[in-house]
Amino acid sequence: MIEVTAAEIPIMDGSAAAFIYLLQTAGIVEQPAKKKFIRVTQPVEVVEGDKWVRLTPHDGFVVTLSIDFNHPAFNLAPQTVTIDFADHSYIDEISRARTFGFMHEVEYMHTHGPGTGGSLDNAIVIDDEYVLNPEGLRFPDEFVRHKILDAIGDLYIVGYPLIAAFSGYKSGHALNNTLLRTLLATPRAREFVTFDDPLDAPSSFHRLPEVV
Repeated sequence: MIEVTAAEIPIMDGSAAAFIYLLQTAGIVEQPAKKKFIRVTQPVEVVEGDKWVRLTPHDGFVVTLSIDFNHPAFNLAPQTVTIDFADHSYIDEISRARTFGFMHEVEYMHTHGPGTGGSLDNAIVIDDEYVLNPEGLRFPDEFVRHKILDAIGDLYIVGYPLIAAFSGYKSGHALNNTLLRTLLATPRAREFVTFDDPLDAPSSFHRLPEVV
């Protein structure tokens, strides 16, 4: 159970790291019921202008996302990243990636709200040329890794892990949510599955987080 005393979850440092720590500290208790997954059986896609998101069948969970910002700070690293969770850890590769915004957006929020607490302590802030955070980026491609963090959170709203490949170009919360609603409205594109032996599930779901 997670309790909050405000209208939304606090931003912490702009990443999922603080919440991962709390979940690790709380620990994991094995449940008597089999874990249920949603397996994507047919491609599902949503397109809005030049933006798109897609779910396709895949025996595991892999995410490929692309962003497109014509800005010096973004052009220093690849703007497309693929993370196959059969080989990579969400905790190590994604959870520490922070949200980001431009200085003019932070100034506007401070004046008009919401987001009046936005600062270098809880986001990557960019001016016309540079990242302003004195510590720099946690990953060279931290921007797109945070978009992957966003997408995973958006997809988990469905309540079950997805056995699928998710890909997108210039995606955001609203587009990801529309994709999820499209999947739920297309029964032939999905099925619920369980596994008698947990190790029969795709290897993307075998790794359990360790307390650090």
